[in-house]
Amino acid sequence: MMSRGGAKVASSLLKSARPRLFSTATTSTIRSMSHETSHLLKPAAAADLAGMNTWIWTPRAGGVRFASTSSLGEKTPSDQDANPKKTEDESSSSTGGNKGIASYWGVEPSKITKEDGTEWKWNCFRPWETYKADLTIDLSKHHVPTTFLDRLAYWTVKSLRWPTDLFFQRRYGCRAMMLETVAAVPGMVGGMLLHFKSLRRFEQSGGWIKALLEEAENERMHLMTFMEVAKPKWYERALVITVQGVFFNAYFLGYIISPKFAHRMVGYLEEEAIHSYTEFLKELDKGNIDNVPAPAIAIDYWRLPADATLRDVVVVVRADEAHHRDVNHFASDIHYQGRELKEAPAPVGYH
Repeated sequence: MMSRGGAKVASSLLKSARPRLFSTATTSTIRSMSHETSHLLKPAAAADLAGMNTWIWTPRAGGVRFASTSSLGEKTPSDQDANPKKTEDESSSSTGGNKGIASYWGVEPSKITKEDGTEWKWNCFRPWETYKADLTIDLSKHHVPTTFLDRLAYWTVKSLRWPTDLFFQRRYGCRAMMLETVAAVPGMVGGMLLHFKSLRRFEQSGGWIKALLEEAENERMHLMTFMEVAKPKWYERALVITVQGVFFNAYFLGYIISPKFAHRMVGYLEEEAIHSYTEFLKELDKGNIDNVPAPAIAIDYWRLPADATLRDVVVVVRADEAHHRDVNHFASDIHYQGRELKEAPAPVGYH
């Protein structure tokens, strides 16, 4: 048995170490032990169990071990034990029939509904992130290269088109999938570098970080859509990994050296994307590609009608690419004028 002095010392140590050893979800009042205390605390009264867990103390040779009753596998009486089926039913109904992820951090998934009251089923984007594409944008605009960097950017993109045409030929579904894995890189790289620049210089970005990350996210949603239409083969997946690895590092280096060149190249890349999707539409209109129903993710993301088809999806994606073309040519023009992006308001939400 412990002496009275030893019990007081142990109680003092417990009070000082409690915030570090025990989480707020399981910590309860630890009562000081005296030499008259038995080796195991008696269960607390039912009224005391409503707001706390019971802690036990077990003497060991060489020290004292502390643990919550849950960690030792001992159960305390509660409403959940009294009616476990009720608890399971409540958990199942709150997660839409799916088994929820247990966590004591208090981060609960919010239940989101559409305007018509039906449940929102997408976790990758929310209803307030959806939009109707602006189909009135001019698809024929082209920036004529005038400087050396412009010509370098233009012919770099043109040189990349040749192996793409050779590999995919008329398979525009797979071609679109490959294009989007590349097109989603520049916005993320540019936004990341501007983010770091903002941190280093303690200055705002003028909204350009958000604008570029929005572009990357939009391109990624294009990929998620076309993944429902064209299932990539194993060698196409391997090609995506290779191309993405090479392009990311090359674009990262190019953006550091010359942002005006990097944005100009993306502008020309988007012009090529417009051309590719226009050819895609021609094949659909000729009947060479089946005009299948639009994927559900596309209908919700672009707020398309329920009976929308693949052709409707290609039309809105092409409009997105035209907006990205404008944003990147505009960003390059800002740099060509000797200004920084933060000096011009970013076209946030420009779709």
